Amino acid sequence: MDVFSVITLLGGLAFFLYGMNVLSTGLERLAGGKLETSLKKITASPLRSLALGAGITAAIQSSSAVTVMLVGLVNSGIMTIRQSIGVIMGSNIGTTMTAWILTLVGVESDGLFMQLLKPENFSLVFAFVGILMMMAAKKARYKDIGSILVGFAVLMYGMKLMSGAVRPLADVPAFTGLFTAFKNPILGVLVGLVITAVIQSSSASVGILQALALTGAVSYGAAIPIIMGQNIGTCVTALISSIGVSRSAKKVAVVHISFNLLGTAVCLTLYCATNALFRFSFADRSIDAVGIAVIHTAFNLFTTAILFPFSGRLEAIANRLLPDRQSEQKAELLDKRLLGTPSVALAECDRLCTSMCALAVSTLNAALASLNRYTEAAAEEILENESRLDHYEDSLGTYLVQLSSCRLSEEDSLKVSKMLHVIGDFERLGDHGVNLLHAARELHEKGLSFSKEAQKELGVLTAAITEILSRAECAYGEGDLNAAAEVEPLEQTVDRLVAVIKGKHIERLQAGQCSIELGFILSDILTNLERVSDHCSNIAVAVIELAHRSFDTHKYISGLRSDSEQFRDDLERYSLKYQL
Repeated sequence: MDVFSVITLLGGLAFFLYGMNVLSTGLERLAGGKLETSLKKITASPLRSLALGAGITAAIQSSSAVTVMLVGLVNSGIMTIRQSIGVIMGSNIGTTMTAWILTLVGVESDGLFMQLLKPENFSLVFAFVGILMMMAAKKARYKDIGSILVGFAVLMYGMKLMSGAVRPLADVPAFTGLFTAFKNPILGVLVGLVITAVIQSSSASVGILQALALTGAVSYGAAIPIIMGQNIGTCVTALISSIGVSRSAKKVAVVHISFNLLGTAVCLTLYCATNALFRFSFADRSIDAVGIAVIHTAFNLFTTAILFPFSGRLEAIANRLLPDRQSEQKAELLDKRLLGTPSVALAECDRLCTSMCALAVSTLNAALASLNRYTEAAAEEILENESRLDHYEDSLGTYLVQLSSCRLSEEDSLKVSKMLHVIGDFERLGDHGVNLLHAARELHEKGLSFSKEAQKELGVLTAAITEILSRAECAYGEGDLNAAAEVEPLEQTVDRLVAVIKGKHIERLQAGQCSIELGFILSDILTNLERVSDHCSNIAVAVIELAHRSFDTHKYISGLRSDSEQFRDDLERYSLKYQL
């Protein structure tokens, strides 16, 4: 083995790791928010959590990524430590899928079908098709599929380069003697642990072991402890991701480490004890890529089977090692670790935006109620809600800017744009709620009240405002395009009502039926209610424009008012419903 073989080995490793990264990223983007949705469907059923963990890990080809997701979700308070245990166990099973895919590298046969299964015969075709899709496809979904094909091709080609580079080592006594030394099971576990900890991927380290196994120099006795150590090494990613998070999130890493340590201890003890008694004949035989995949899968299935009934004990270990503290800070709204999985981070931003929308609408409704019946309890709640909305906007704005710099699909990028459009409107709704509260407080403290005519007019206007708020919330929270389409006619109706009420107020002033002081308060109320309807319009337009994949608000509204017969019908209907 010369210097060029070493260069080929390093280049093959680079291709392998890069291909795995591209493949994983493409699969994740293709899955989109379904990853986060799947995790949200976790119930108290441990079996369902186990199945979801295995399925998601098999889909994105990375148990480390799933564990980092769990740390972020638990740190945000979205999941509990108990819910995460089943997913952790399932992820260990799902990660074995990569080893089975890589067994194709060792296919040897002269048959046409088996020849087609060789990576050198199909991976380059995958790369060519994938590049064509990435360059020619217009839809983001097809570009992601192309990225997956290219990533898979690069991964398989890298595996082939590695196996070819290390093949001459089979004739080097020092190399074969090195693996003879690994027959010491403790040393084998440590080797697997260190290699996986360095590259932070058990799938990649198993792939490297499979490449070495193709030389024929690796025995079953050497490979089995290394595979066990690889499962422990993958915990390093979870350990790193748990730095600086809440104690609940740290428990995810503790459970992951405990599960793999206990599983390895049990399996290694059983293997060594049984081998000492019966002397396994296969221990000195050379292992191939398929044998490694079988051992990897069997080990993870067995450890899950024996430890799954003791999930509660694993949680107890985490609680014992990291007891809860009363002084612990409240969970973050959005955990930055989720940025490593942009589709999940995006779904969490959307969840928080939906909560922000509901909070803004609730705040406005409480402020409208205060105009008729002011209480200090309601006032405190409105002010607290407005403060929370400010915090939401700051957190979401910063987080969405960071998320926009991640690799997102075209659809996800549009969703980020939509959220950046609406969070300011949600925050401003809270501000207008506070302004209405100040008007209500002034009326209450000074013992003022509007005339019966003004009260009747405000009643009609606030009813229209209540409906437009409801339509806007339904449009954003449920993605209801029909509700969104009804907001703009309502906004026009509110503008008309405000103009009419202002005119009638001037008539009452001139007739001496209203004081100047009440006039100022009424003017403030009307201005704020009109602005509320404007923000509702912005929210609805953002929802509609996302569906049409563009954000040109002026063009949309102008076209709606001039060309839409439905708009004119809705405007007439609301004008009749809310008339003075």
